[in-house]
Amino acid sequence: MEIMDQEDFLTLKLSISPSHDRERKMKRTRTTEEISNYSSPTHGIPEEGKIIALLETRETMLKKDHNKRSNEGESLHLIHSLLIAAASVNENDMTSALENLSQLYHSVSLRGDSVQRVATYFADTLLAHLLTRKSPFYDTIMKGPSPEMEFSAFISLYKASPFYQFAHFTANQAIIEAFERDGSRALHVLDFDVSYGFQWPSLMQSLSENATPTNKISLKITAFGGNVEEIQETESRLVSFAKGFPNLVFEFHGLVRGSKNVKMEKRKDETVAINLVFHLTSLKTLSKISETLSFVYSLKPSIVVLVEQEGTCSSNKFLPRFMESLHQFAAIFDSLDDCLPLESDERLSIERDHLGKEIRSAINYDRDNDRSCPMFEKMETWSGRMERRGFVGVEQSCRAVMQAKLLLKIRSHCCPIKFDGENGGFRVFERENGKAISLGWQDRILITASSWCSGV
Repeated sequence: MEIMDQEDFLTLKLSISPSHDRERKMKRTRTTEEISNYSSPTHGIPEEGKIIALLETRETMLKKDHNKRSNEGESLHLIHSLLIAAASVNENDMTSALENLSQLYHSVSLRGDSVQRVATYFADTLLAHLLTRKSPFYDTIMKGPSPEMEFSAFISLYKASPFYQFAHFTANQAIIEAFERDGSRALHVLDFDVSYGFQWPSLMQSLSENATPTNKISLKITAFGGNVEEIQETESRLVSFAKGFPNLVFEFHGLVRGSKNVKMEKRKDETVAINLVFHLTSLKTLSKISETLSFVYSLKPSIVVLVEQEGTCSSNKFLPRFMESLHQFAAIFDSLDDCLPLESDERLSIERDHLGKEIRSAINYDRDNDRSCPMFEKMETWSGRMERRGFVGVEQSCRAVMQAKLLLKIRSHCCPIKFDGENGGFRVFERENGKAISLGWQDRILITASSWCSGV
């Protein structure tokens, strides 16, 4: 099998090691040959028997509710084993993959450090990737959280980490500034992926502060959601919140994602804002992205806000996708050290019911025939698409940058906050000559926000 050279491997490991171990000296890890020749309790058992034995090992190890802490050398060895198992899966070498996974399940822990935790979910995705969807074991491994558990995990992550708040507050700031430039009293936001609607309460509050009982501001949100029930719950949540702002006239119009009956007639003296927060990535194909951007451009909005996770996870090839996903999610798991203690039940819920689900989806996307690989790409790629479509970048204001840095200061709980020039913690990066702003962990860019106008 093709294994990366030692320099590349050490670079990968350093970028995803736990923050509290990062200053320790690197310890020598076992060689590829040593790891490949580990003895395994599944050795000599037929393939189905190996899977059953591996599942039993997995369940036994994951049920142990103890805190495992690995040092730098053990973390390095764990990631090394994970990459070797991924290479075996990529080559359809089930025997080697099962042996390596068996060894992995003796080292991972849902309550260990960030490397052990993220390795648990990636080990599961590798095991699932060896199976067909019809396998009786597949659903056991890939079973997702209930809607209630997923919602609870999202709330916990939203409160504890700046990840989603950075995206929402930065986008809202750009919308507010465009609204102020227009000098109108009516704002119409077209949200292409409203989800739980958590982005909009802060916008309502900001608008209400500039309104009076005799000079009210109108806010209409046309929002796309996954299904009717989800849209109705989000509408109820937002309508209830809007009642606390008597200076605001609020209207919500929900549509199921993919609906064709979108009517966007611009009212007189109305600011139209397009919200593309974590939406274009979900489209997964270039044709759908192009179609969406063409539609958005035709609306001639005052502002388009684009927020996406950054990465290079657009490859349909398994191993590159696995590697990039490991980079991305390891950084996110590691960043939780800055937000919640390892022993926190909220943290376990976030990792299991939110991040774990995303990992399984990213790695095993190709098990669903109608899905394509998520389009996690660099800011430069997204900027090129926007510019070719006719959009012009809008410079991020000083208020947006200061707001983002203040958010990090407020949300830093477990580690001292560090800004640009310091290799630690959450960081804010100004990019694209001031036309984009990014949230990063260490030197890894997590998400980037940019603003655009139609240029006409």
